Amino acid sequence: MNWGGPGFVIAIIAICTAGWIINNWIRAKHGYALEDEWGGKTEKKDANAARQIELLASENEGMSNKIGRLEERIAVLERIVTDKSGRLSQEIENLR
Repeated sequence: MNWGGPGFVIAIIAICTAGWIINNWIRAKHGYALEDEWGGKTEKKDANAARQIELLASENEGMSNKIGRLEERIAVLERIVTDKSGRLSQEIENLR
């Protein structure tokens, strides 16, 4: 085999191109960003992505508020459980 001939150079170019195509096919199949010929990434534009992000952000805010309220309730329950029974009954009588 002649290592300096044009057939070897063409084979190297063909192998690199085939590897790039296979790499992008695998990335597209699994939902990753594709690479262009200079190594840059291209993302698929999703029309609903911004709306989904907005909905998830509002849901996240609602969940955070709910978690805050639940933490406050748990703190009250912990205080009730760990307090002495006499002190608890005295506070109940003070509320009446």
